[in-house]
Amino acid sequence: MYIIKLNAIDSTNSYLKGLVSVAIQKDYTVVVAEMQTKGRGQMGSEWQTKNGKNLTASVFKRLSFCDINDQFYISMVVSLSIYKALSAFKIPKLSIKWPNDILSANTKLCGVLIENVIKSNNLQGSIIGFGLNVNQKIFSNLPQASSMNLVTGIFFNKDVVLSEILKQLKIYFNLLESKDYGVIKAEYESLLFRLDKPSTFQTLNDENFSGIIKGITETGLLKVWTEDETIKTFDLKEIKLLY
Repeated sequence: MYIIKLNAIDSTNSYLKGLVSVAIQKDYTVVVAEMQTKGRGQMGSEWQTKNGKNLTASVFKRLSFCDINDQFYISMVVSLSIYKALSAFKIPKLSIKWPNDILSANTKLCGVLIENVIKSNNLQGSIIGFGLNVNQKIFSNLPQASSMNLVTGIFFNKDVVLSEILKQLKIYFNLLESKDYGVIKAEYESLLFRLDKPSTFQTLNDENFSGIIKGITETGLLKVWTEDETIKTFDLKEIKLLY
């Protein structure tokens, strides 16, 4: 394992992408920054972080063993790894908000951005970026944001937290390499936020509808039991699950 520590950077994912564009990096090359000025989330959203308070990191994982059609399993593995790591620190009421946000009750602790490296239609590896709120106490205009410190009252050592996440990533990527797809998918689905509960969703047209999350497809589409009593599938770009 090779860890690069930086004081400040625009984005750990962008930094690692620059390294990978020159040469495929060693397995589990890690870039971690005390301050990230242009952290990115899903759908181009920005990640707010206070200097030195949170864990902002990116990990390069070689994935030549993974089929290009199984890319959502990477997302599941990463989500499960972070969930398990936070469980080790006794973070209460954890769940995974599709596709890969980590929540404590109704508040968001961690966001994930995965950028796969594909050459000649083959998956070479993944750049796994995550922003985990560790010791930050105040989040301006972000009512759904929280931190490990806020939900437990405990101050956490970020290096220890990172070490646990990397440990869990290795465990779950070994499962993926062993082709234990059923085990991974079943565990991921069992931990989904609002699974089997009536929930409200919002479409791209800002229209709301009610439904019940029933799981996901093999490619990561969300399966929702809708009001017309049919199960429909949705892509991340098609709907938003409201808190």
